[in-house]
Amino acid sequence: MPAFLTSRLGSLRSFTTTTHQQIKNRVPEYQKIFQVDNDLPVHLKRGPMDTWLYRFTMALSAFGACYSIVLLVKAAFPKKSE
Repeated sequence: MPAFLTSRLGSLRSFTTTTHQQIKNRVPEYQKIFQVDNDLPVHLKRGPMDTWLYRFTMALSAFGACYSIVLLVKAAFPKKSE
């Protein structure tokens, strides 16, 4: 029984929630970035990567909308079998 308890405590110890290395607090840095008045929407304030992700998402959404219309038209007007 003591071996079981020892192994169980050893497995629980590896899943602790405390960090051994301190994580840098980036909140003040992000507050400065997001509070700058540069007439950009919030989702584009962090630079070119945000812009790229926004454009990619919009392109993917437009493609999905167009493709769904194509599929609806195909379903509405099926090919006639001869």
